[in-house]
Amino acid sequence: MSPEGNMLDIKKIRENSKSVKEALKKVGDSDSIDKLLKADERRRSISGRLERLRSSRNTESREIGKMNDPEKRQQKIVSMKEVNDRIKELEVEAKIVEEQFRTLSLSIPNIPDEAAPSGSTEEENVVIEERGTKPKFAFQPKPHWEIGESLEGIDFERGVKISGTRFYILKGQFARLQRALITFMLDIHTMENGFTEVYTPFMVREKCMYGTGQLPKFGDNLYRDVEEDFYFIPTAEVSVTNMYRNEILNADCLPLKHVAYSACFRREKMSAGKESRGIIRGHQFDKVEMVAFTKPEESASVFGELIAAAEKVLAKLRLPYRKLDICTGDLSFTASRKYDLEVWAAGCSQWLEVSSISNFKSFQARRAMIRYRAEEGSKPQYVHTLNGSGLALPRIMIAIIENYQQKDGSIRIPEAVLPYMHGTTEIR
Repeated sequence: MSPEGNMLDIKKIRENSKSVKEALKKVGDSDSIDKLLKADERRRSISGRLERLRSSRNTESREIGKMNDPEKRQQKIVSMKEVNDRIKELEVEAKIVEEQFRTLSLSIPNIPDEAAPSGSTEEENVVIEERGTKPKFAFQPKPHWEIGESLEGIDFERGVKISGTRFYILKGQFARLQRALITFMLDIHTMENGFTEVYTPFMVREKCMYGTGQLPKFGDNLYRDVEEDFYFIPTAEVSVTNMYRNEILNADCLPLKHVAYSACFRREKMSAGKESRGIIRGHQFDKVEMVAFTKPEESASVFGELIAAAEKVLAKLRLPYRKLDICTGDLSFTASRKYDLEVWAAGCSQWLEVSSISNFKSFQARRAMIRYRAEEGSKPQYVHTLNGSGLALPRIMIAIIENYQQKDGSIRIPEAVLPYMHGTTEIR
């Protein structure tokens, strides 16, 4: 199955194939455009032949109706039958070639923004700035898994017993802290950052996964219901973006900015062996997600707004973090430009990604057919879509547990979250 819209502007690719190929080389794609253009040329050739044969058939049909000579009329009928047979053959061929073309289109990544730094690996991402001060301790700080177990707030053993590896249970004040953080973040985004909160399904139809670019490339990393047309979302970006699939929006409502809490489900096949200790990486986790729909000329400024919104949460929590401009070779399949925010975790002694803010430009909108009309009667145009974590749990939990730990093994609650903890100021 494939989405309703075209994945790429094939006309622009035909006209600018050299520059498009050069741009895609920066994200590690070297030959997909040549394959796409070859399939495009073939489908256009078949389409032209079909058009000529159908025109010939129509002409001959009219001539047969005017013929009085039975013998010549029969000859014409036989001739037209041959044309009909050839049309049927070409229609089958056209369907196959069209599917090949769409499959290739779906597999081509987004074109990186010219402003994205060049680079082939994550080591070449550019650290723009670090903010906040890393905590200093008069004792050796512990990692969150040790603190969580000593305070009986994280139960790894029972999580594995219930569901297997990379699952855990939060208990007592740890569970309350996570719930408090989710509400705290939603309140900031809705009351201070101008987002409208939505609560969307955690399961979506296959078309939705194609629309935001999870399919076909990342099919192995998704959970699905094999009995029904349902996929469990890897992020609320999928369901929130697809709210407007196959719609033409009014320009006056743009930019649209939504925020949503969701559980997220990922098989994590691509990260086997990475960050396996603790709760850094799991098959199920919670996240607050920001999603925006804009006019093309406004997407750069809204991109900045999403970055600032995510940074505000970290600043209020007084967590040290750094901002990275992601290089072309480390961009996601769908992103044209991306910034990451990484928070410092003192016990793990490492930077943990808590937000990726991406500008997809028209890439997702083309796949999901999300458009807007600049003015009444004008031709619909594709919106630009953007998204960013605002922020991702459990890594914010990890940063608080490790950075706010105290010598006696307890954890201080960040001041900004105290109103949501109903009098609890420390976890002991």
